[in-house]
Amino acid sequence: MRVINSETLRTLGIAFNAAYQGGLGQAPTDHDRIATAVPSTTSANEYGWLGQVPNVREWIGDRQVHALATHGYTIKNKNFELTIAVKRTDIEDDNVGVYTPLFTEMGRSTGAFPCQQVYELIQAGWDMPCYDGQNFFDTDHPVIQADGSVASVANTDGGAGSPWFLIDDSRALKPIIRQTRKAWQFVAKDKPTDDNVFDRAEFKYGVDGRMNVGFGFWQFAWGSKQALDDEHYSAARAALAGFKGDHGRPLGLSGKLLVVGPSNEKAARELIKAERNAAGATNVWAGSADLLVTSWLD
Repeated sequence: MRVINSETLRTLGIAFNAAYQGGLGQAPTDHDRIATAVPSTTSANEYGWLGQVPNVREWIGDRQVHALATHGYTIKNKNFELTIAVKRTDIEDDNVGVYTPLFTEMGRSTGAFPCQQVYELIQAGWDMPCYDGQNFFDTDHPVIQADGSVASVANTDGGAGSPWFLIDDSRALKPIIRQTRKAWQFVAKDKPTDDNVFDRAEFKYGVDGRMNVGFGFWQFAWGSKQALDDEHYSAARAALAGFKGDHGRPLGLSGKLLVVGPSNEKAARELIKAERNAAGATNVWAGSADLLVTSWLD
């Protein structure tokens, strides 16, 4: 029987942490293609500047200062955790090897959590508001026109199928904001005198962090649940390229990234990867966008 002492527990803690770190390195990170990482130093960040995309103008008269507090869009940080209990009898019986894969999966789950958050949010974009009070994917975002009137602008064509997204991921701010107040921290309750050991004969190891996600500029993404075909892809590209900021200023956007789930992968590859279309003619959309296939969609 293995003797449980401070040295044994220290060695186990190092081994479990190493397995956790190894799992972190296995986690997908493609969420960074559609989400901008923003550090947070308070309980919530207010993004009052959303909707104020600045533009250079000829300097005539006084400077025109871009006000930042127009919108009251706030992302509040939330606490998250994941905890594993290791039985004291398993340590005594030298049966701790069975826990190593579990801690590796803990690391992978923790590392993949940003993907989970980001893709869950963008899929909910048809039902959750962004900075202008409209749902992120909507047909009536208010935009001030060159003549001062307000027009309704769409960044979706609706549908009822599996969602796909066309995104300009080249901008400083991407469609999703991923905010971090406290990065993941590995902690242990592994003293023989800890209550969890005394009451339940379990040593506990866990991670916790504080973070959240929210929406950035709706203009940088087109969301669709229509069939992913030539007609709808062409319409998405035209709409994205035609988006303007307030007062009629073109935003200069381009559909650079096509994001799909597994059910749309075949259609996406035929649409932007194949050199020829189904009729044998040259595929005009070949290479028109990068393809990101993620299992977090659908």
